[in-house]
Amino acid sequence: MSVSALSPDTDALAALQLLARRDDADINVGEAALLLAARDRPGVSLDRYRDHLEKLADDAAAAYAQSEGSGAAKHEALNQVIAGDHGYAGDSLSYDDLQNANLMRVIDRRKGLPIALGILYLYAGRALGWHIEGLNFPGHFLLRLEAAGERIIFDPFNGGKVIEISDMRALLKATRGGDAELLPEHYTPASNRDILIRLQNNKKVRLLKAKQVAEALTVVEDMLVFAPGSAGLWHEAGVLHSHLGNIRAALVALEQCQDLSTSPQDKHRVAQLIGELRNRLN
Repeated sequence: MSVSALSPDTDALAALQLLARRDDADINVGEAALLLAARDRPGVSLDRYRDHLEKLADDAAAAYAQSEGSGAAKHEALNQVIAGDHGYAGDSLSYDDLQNANLMRVIDRRKGLPIALGILYLYAGRALGWHIEGLNFPGHFLLRLEAAGERIIFDPFNGGKVIEISDMRALLKATRGGDAELLPEHYTPASNRDILIRLQNNKKVRLLKAKQVAEALTVVEDMLVFAPGSAGLWHEAGVLHSHLGNIRAALVALEQCQDLSTSPQDKHRVAQLIGELRNRLN
């Protein structure tokens, strides 16, 4: 049974559960992002959003067919379709609006966060068999397209603008401070699960800023559905459960975190927290 064959609402959760058993390379980030979006909008059909993603890919194929076939032409075709024909842009005015991290609402509004807009580029490019990936660049999601010996790094938030090393350095300092420097890991490709976690983290952070802890916990638990092997997510779930007074649930999550942790220091810190919570039960 394919993920796309499932209907919205409760089936979105079932489809996300299927992702937990898939190899990372087999996860379609566009489809998975829609399933996550459906968790916030129960009862809303995903059909027209899926059709729209297909339309972006078809339009990019048509735009590329009229070019000379270079890597730069692939980049330009994606920009022409996504930022140009369909009018997608970064939402600078209401950047922290939760809608900017919900792919369904991003499609409705034609604006969103770098990570959400980046997923549109990833879906369209990969549907055409192009080598496009997100980078593990902190603070601002960037994409890299490789073709015919060319490597193009670009910014989905700013109309697909090509990003040079000087631009990356400036972006890094703007988000991480003046002492931050580019490191090799900032160029490494992000896994599909990491991209989806990064998308959801945007929601979680905004909910926590608004002191909506229960809602933030729901976001973390949705991430655990498709990434159950993440010790960090189990730790977050445990801390949030503890904050809400759900001590037994917090213990279950933290014990799972301890089992999955590979660092002796992390295991020790989690064990201390588990001990403190067990004392609260006595």
